Amino acid sequence: MQKTSIFTSESVCAGHPDKICDQISDAILDSVLTIDPKGRVAVETLVSHKQVVIAGEVTYIGKKIDYKKIARAEIKRLGFTNKLFNFTDKSDILVNVHEQSPDIATGVDNEGAGDQGMMFGYACNETANLMPLPIELSHQLAMRLDEVREKKIIPYLRPDGKTQVSINYVNDKPVSVNNIVIAVPHNEDIKLSKVKSDVIAKVIKPVLKKFNLTVDKEDVVVNGTGVWHIGGPSSDTGVTGRKIIVDTYGGYARVGGGAFSGKDPSKVDRSGAYAARFIAKNIVAKGLADKAEVRLAYCIGVKEPTMQEVETFGTAKVSAKEIDKFAKNLIHTSVRGIIEKLDLLKPQYKKTAAYGHFGRDEFSWEKVE
Repeated sequence: MQKTSIFTSESVCAGHPDKICDQISDAILDSVLTIDPKGRVAVETLVSHKQVVIAGEVTYIGKKIDYKKIARAEIKRLGFTNKLFNFTDKSDILVNVHEQSPDIATGVDNEGAGDQGMMFGYACNETANLMPLPIELSHQLAMRLDEVREKKIIPYLRPDGKTQVSINYVNDKPVSVNNIVIAVPHNEDIKLSKVKSDVIAKVIKPVLKKFNLTVDKEDVVVNGTGVWHIGGPSSDTGVTGRKIIVDTYGGYARVGGGAFSGKDPSKVDRSGAYAARFIAKNIVAKGLADKAEVRLAYCIGVKEPTMQEVETFGTAKVSAKEIDKFAKNLIHTSVRGIIEKLDLLKPQYKKTAAYGHFGRDEFSWEKVE
C-alpha cells in the first residue's frame, strides 16, 4: 500500500528583515576574524522602521571596527536606498557592544565549548547536494528572486521576499510539486497579474527546470493578499537568529536550540551544527545510508562533546558500529577539532547568512572526503 504525503518548506530573500540582521551580524564577525582570527563575537542586530540596533559582546586584538559603517554597507548592498522604504543605509544606528564576559572567556580560552547545547546535522539522497527537496527548491527560488531584481530582469521588484514549496511524496520519496507560494514587493504601478506572470516565467520555471519538475499555474500563489509594495524593516521588524529553520533543513529534520549568525566558531551552536552536517553528508555520500541524522551535545568549558550519536532511520547499508566508526574517524568533534578540520577561523560567514547554511558546495562543511 502506497504512503502519500505532502511536505512544505520556506526560504526568504536576502532583503528579508531577519536576514538583513543575520548578514549585518555576520559581516561584523567577518571583520573581526579578518583582524584577529581568534576574536570572540556574539552580536545581535535588530532592524525596524528607520532604525538599526547592534548589541552584543566582541573581544579581539587589533584596530577598532566601525560597526555603523559595516551595517550601512550591508543595507546599501541589499538594495535599501530608496527613502520610500522608510529604511535605508542612512537610517539611525544605535550600537551597544562590549567585551565578552571573563567567566565565558576562561572556558573558551582553554579550548572548551562556548556554551552548552545540542546540535543536529542531517543529509538525505533527495537532491544532488543531499538536502531535502522542499528547502532546496525554496532556497533556489529565493536566490533567483534576488537575481532577477538585481540584474533588472524583472526591474520593478523591490528588496525582501519569501518563497514556499510543497512537495508530494510517495513512500517517502519526492515525486512532484504540489504548490508554490511567492511573496515579493514591487512598484505601485505594476499589476499583480503581471507580477505573477513574470515570476512564473522568469523565476519558477527556470528553477524547476533544473530539477526536471513542473507546476501548474493554478498551483502558484504570488502575493496572496493582492498587494505588497513596501517590504523590509518598515513592514516587519527583523532580528538576528530568527530564521533557524530556513537556515537549516526547512523543518524536514531536527535543529538545535541556537541560531548561527553573529557567533564565532567557539560557539558550538554554529560549529557543532556545521560538524554534524559534515558527518551526516559524508555518511550519505559514501553510500552508508540513504538518510542520516547526527546529534551532538556540549557543556560550556568542556572540550569534548557530551553526546555524539548517529541515526539512519532504517536506511543503513552497513552496521551501526561501522557508521559510528566512520563518523569518529572523519572528524574529531572537540571544538578545536571542528575548527581546525573545517577551517572555521577564516572570514566567510556573511555568505552563509542568506539562502541557508547547508547544501552549498563553497563551504568546507559541505565537502565530501
